[in-house]
Amino acid sequence: MADVIKVFLEDPQRPRYGFELMRLTGQPSGSLYPNLAKFENAGWLTGGKEDIDPSAEGRPARRWYRITGAAVPAARVQLDALSERYRPPVAVRLRLSSPGATP
Repeated sequence: MADVIKVFLEDPQRPRYGFELMRLTGQPSGSLYPNLAKFENAGWLTGGKEDIDPSAEGRPARRWYRITGAAVPAARVQLDALSERYRPPVAVRLRLSSPGATP
């Protein structure tokens, strides 16, 4: 879920489409769309459909998603907390950054 929100935070005003999100996150549709629905239900995302004429475009209207203004600061806090939670201890980081160290 963090990978999905991270994409929205890159440009909070930009609407994102499902296929684009699958490509950027590497998530299959069976994982991505339930996560998008959870974010919508929580009020973190809004969604809608393209305003196109499907017969003129030769395809159905795509569904878009956009992060809400209120969710942006909350998402940043959550991602920072997640990053901190999984950051290796200082000793491990120092050992890995020393010359000749192997991961």
